[in-house]
Amino acid sequence: MARPELDRIDLLLLAELQRDGRLPNADLAERVHLSPSACLRRVQRLERDGVIAGYRAELEPERIGLGLQAFVRVQLRQHDRETVDAFAAFVTAWDEVVACHALTGDMDYLLQIAVRDLEHFSRFLLDRLLGQAGVADVNSSFVLRTVKPMRGMPLPQP
Repeated sequence: MARPELDRIDLLLLAELQRDGRLPNADLAERVHLSPSACLRRVQRLERDGVIAGYRAELEPERIGLGLQAFVRVQLRQHDRETVDAFAAFVTAWDEVVACHALTGDMDYLLQIAVRDLEHFSRFLLDRLLGQAGVADVNSSFVLRTVKPMRGMPLPQP
């Protein structure tokens, strides 16, 4: 899919929406110096073109009982289509995995895990992840504190 051309106004809209996705259209239009109707058309185009992938609430993990976060690097035994597809299907179904990235280098995947506590993590690791036939090795790191949380994508300068 071709990357859509983004002008200065599009970039301003994206920056504002990344800061506050619930911003009413009239307020958004005012901030980027457009009429409300022109602003709405641009946002709808950005959604239609797939630049804006969706809207969601940002949750505080500890407030919903997820006090432990970890990053787990996973190496598969084999890299045939069947093993890779099976691993992807399992990971997608596990609620504890909040993000999964395929990697270059010595490990194949990086999983971001959110769980209640160390016992929950241990059960996840031993009963689910290591129980998969295609998993050869894992390496875990626990989050001590988040220095810079994800707050949106960096946008090019207009």
